[in-house]
Amino acid sequence: MNFYVSLIPGSAITSIARYGPGQPGPEGSVMLATFSVAGQTVMCSDSFVKHGFTFTPASSLFVECESEEEIQRLSSALSDGGAELMPLGNYGFSRQFAWVNDRFGVSWQLNLA
Repeated sequence: MNFYVSLIPGSAITSIARYGPGQPGPEGSVMLATFSVAGQTVMCSDSFVKHGFTFTPASSLFVECESEEEIQRLSSALSDGGAELMPLGNYGFSRQFAWVNDRFGVSWQLNLA
């Protein structure tokens, strides 16, 4: 959450509930949190359960960027340690577009109309 809120203007952490002593998750880990990114509310938690799946780019966060500088900055920062699914470029449907997975596996579509 801190990473995303630090990158995208107008974003904020709105609530955090943490596991306490004797609760099912590791003490201090996030039970449930909400934050806003580019006007979109996102919920998250720290999962202590081992799952047989990971993130998929079939679901991604979509951000409309205000300038070329912003889309370049976000594309670079979000793909650092992750992957570029569609590198920043002009694909004909917008002036600039990038689809990246960040270092946590979350998929982002960035657009400059």
